[in-house]
Amino acid sequence: MFGKDLTPNHTLRRLIQAWCTLNASFGIERIPTPRPPIERAQIAKLLNDAKKFPHLQLKSLRRLRSITLESERNRICLEEAGAVDFLATILKNGDSTSVDIASDDNESEFSRASGEALNILYHLKISERKLKNLITNDGDQFLESLLQILKHSSYQSRAYATMLLKSVFEVADPMHLISIRPEMFVELVRVLNDQISQQSSKAALKLLVEVCPWGRNRIKAVEGGAVSVLIELLLDKSEKRACELVLAVLDLLCGCAEGRAELLKHGAGLAVVSKKILRVSHVASDKAVRILCSICRFSATSRVLQEMLQVGVVAKLCLVLQVDSSFKSKERAREILKLHSRVWRNSACVPPYLMSSYPSS
Repeated sequence: MFGKDLTPNHTLRRLIQAWCTLNASFGIERIPTPRPPIERAQIAKLLNDAKKFPHLQLKSLRRLRSITLESERNRICLEEAGAVDFLATILKNGDSTSVDIASDDNESEFSRASGEALNILYHLKISERKLKNLITNDGDQFLESLLQILKHSSYQSRAYATMLLKSVFEVADPMHLISIRPEMFVELVRVLNDQISQQSSKAALKLLVEVCPWGRNRIKAVEGGAVSVLIELLLDKSEKRACELVLAVLDLLCGCAEGRAELLKHGAGLAVVSKKILRVSHVASDKAVRILCSICRFSATSRVLQEMLQVGVVAKLCLVLQVDSSFKSKERAREILKLHSRVWRNSACVPPYLMSSYPSS
């Protein structure tokens, strides 16, 4: 059976480099000489030095980060050498060494070491098997360390922690998904509110989509302030995937009474959800109509029904019946309109050309 490493052809590489040099006048750049591949023994030594010698820990971590960024082969090699467990230990145990230096210096040293460890863990692109091991073996402490980073660290570290949490919860067992602390939702909402980066915002939204269906997580997210922040994001964003994710989370949160109440409390909640129908994608339209369906089934007071008329929700639902939209969206729009036809059927708020498609009771 053949190994996965290929033997480099140094003679061919040197011939190509010589040809590049001869033809430099034609704008051809000389290809660089690649670094020799890292060996597992070298990684083991770096890990050992970082564990045994406190004064070498930060230097070793920076070298490990450099190795991580060089190639996929290096990342696999690092994981196989036990780097993931060591880096997680730095995050979990605070200062993983016993450094006898002043407390301020110690805090600063740990902060830098923790930042490097987090950076490496994110860029390692940890395998599913190793992620499962990470969450199974003392996962609560590891998750707590990521929560503390979300609470107290720099924007960059918070972004890395969010993206790492997304990867972890994608492979977590139901017990971990059900027992997520309310503070975690508060911090994920803060990541969205601060708009640290497009990548971290999407990771936070995907994470909420992943965990909200479990246990009381929808209520925890609502109590963490998610609904108002999501509505503000919808008002601010037009990018397709971001809108789809925001609407997907809102759809989940409107599956509970607390989520619907928060959406209705926001002055722009109904209007912005309606506005996204037929303007983003079929996926976004389906989610938006689902949200309106939840409101109309379970939270349709007379005030809400009048607001839906005034902000154009009813007109938009009539439009859904006329244009090219998904079968499910049409069915839900028809259901909503039939459900409240006594209030809406003859309203002057809906233009006649749209009212013509209003379904009969």
